Formats: sequence, C-alpha cells, structure tokens
Amino acid sequence: MNLISAQTQIPRGCPSLSIPSFNPPSQFPPSPFLMPYAPAPHFAELATSNGDSRGGFRPRVVAKASATSGYGGEEIAEILGDVRIFTAAGEHVLFKDLWDQKEGMAVVALLRHFGCPCCWELASTLKESKARFDSSGVKLIAIGVGTPNKARILADRLPFPMDCLYADPERKAYDLLGLYYGFGRTFFNPASAKVLSKSRFDALREATKNYSIDATPDDRSGVLQQGGMFVFKGKQLLYARKDEGTGDHAPLDDIYDVCCRVPA
Repeated sequence: MNLISAQTQIPRGCPSLSIPSFNPPSQFPPSPFLMPYAPAPHFAELATSNGDSRGGFRPRVVAKASATSGYGGEEIAEILGDVRIFTAAGEHVLFKDLWDQKEGMAVVALLRHFGCPCCWELASTLKESKARFDSSGVKLIAIGVGTPNKARILADRLPFPMDCLYADPERKAYDLLGLYYGFGRTFFNPASAKVLSKSRFDALREATKNYSIDATPDDRSGVLQQGGMFVFKGKQLLYARKDEGTGDHAPLDDIYDVCCRVPA
C-alpha cells in the first residue's frame, strides 16, 4: 500500500508540493526521486492507494510479479485490443494492431513516462536487447506516458528506434492493466531503492547522458504512473509483471526465458 493513502489524508490546508525543474549534471544521472511534479490540489486526491488524478480507482487486474492468472486467459488481449494510442510519429494505432494477434510474439514494455530517467535506462537496455528479440521472431514494443512529441525526444536523444515506440498520453492501457499509480509508489516504495546500486548508477549515467527534462509529460499527473512488462504470443499472455516502484523493472533474463528460448 502507498505510504500516503486514503486512510492518511493530508488536510486540505496543507500546501501542495512543488519540486523545481532541474538540468541534470553530466557527471551523474538525475535521482529518480526528483521527478518533476506539478502542484496538485491536495495529496489525497492524487495519492490514494490505487487511485488517479481523474477520480475513482484503477482496476486491479494483475497480481504481483509474473502471475498471469488475474487476466483470465486471452481476455486481457481482447480488452486491450481496441485501446487507441499513438505511434511516436503521431499516428493513431489500435493496441491489437501492434503485433500479429494469431501467432506473433511480442514483448510489451510499459514505461513510466518519457521524462523518467529510469525509463531511459530501461529503454537503453531494451534497445540493446532488440537484436536478440528480432532473431527470435519477437516484436519489441515500448509504450510511455506522454504525447508523441515527448516520445520523439527520447527516440532522438537516447536514441531509440521510433518504430518500436508508442505514446499513451491518457494512460488507457495502464488503467486496464491495473498498473500502480500514486505519490507513495513513485517516491517512497522500497522497491525503488534498487536504482541506488553501483551497477544501476553506472547504467543510469550512461543512459541519461543526453537526457532532457523536456520529455516529461505536460500533464504532470503522469509522473506518478508506474510501468510493467508483458509478453504475449498471439492473444495469449505468457508473462506479466507490475513495477512495484520507480525503476523496479522486470529482469530481462526472465523475459528471455519466456520468449527467446533456444529449442533443444
């Protein structure tokens, strides 16, 4: 549960938090805990245990880790199928058109947002893995929160292949997948401490050497979104993992085991 929840509401008289914009120094990556955050009316309205800034609660579709039973077989692929997102070039595309829905294998990585330094690290790792995915007949799909022009900043400056990058500015797919959202998940979840290790620090520094905060969504509520990783074969969900906190990405070895096994 988030540290700030519906049961621990902050009084309405409290001022909203505003973290100033920054230009990350070239010698080290920006801290994932210093994400740009716009003033909000009240913490409790943004940081309920599973709520979002638009009111109501997000559906809890997936259990923790790689459990897939919460999706009900092919049901989640059917539900996601008509979700309309954008290519990085700005064209509308339906989720069901992202890969072959009969036999095609796809790794679908939902990033937090295009201005998240940890997501630049993940995108860099995915880019390095693309050749392995391609050789196994697996399509790489990366989706982020923000508009297509924000996606293009990441694509240009990281760089990252634009034909693998998509934008979900209204977080429709994130809603349907029940991915975590909230102030506590973003800034204080223990899983976020993983990014403080030496190996992750070096990876972050390399991935963010051309980082631009301009990739952050204009709708700052999007920075409270967490991501996840999913593997599909046709409409069958083979793997699902919700990020517990900022930078808590699925182990790539787990993904390889699911979709890139070499036949005996």
